[in-house]
Amino acid sequence: MPNVTIFIPADRMPPDEALADLTEQCTQLCTNILHAALANVHVIYVAVRHGRGHPVFVDIQYRLEPFRTPPVMDRFMEGLDDAIRNTTAFTARIRCFGHAASNIHARN
Repeated sequence: MPNVTIFIPADRMPPDEALADLTEQCTQLCTNILHAALANVHVIYVAVRHGRGHPVFVDIQYRLEPFRTPPVMDRFMEGLDDAIRNTTAFTARIRCFGHAASNIHARN
């Protein structure tokens, strides 16, 4: 963790080069601001049929840590918002969900 899932309309999916750049920016935000281990960062793009709302929706699942305070999360979301806007020209709806380690059961 963190897992960053970015939902983008299939017909407006940016080119691979832009997604690679956005992946790198997301990774840097996760490792630098959230202090996540690089091996634990996952960035996934999902092509969707857009119905209503912002053209991009971002779902971040992360492990709660004492150092991931509301100001830290605000800084992370601001950086992520800027990265998405600068890379794709889309405005994203961003939602972060923190989970206590005792509530996470995972493999691999």
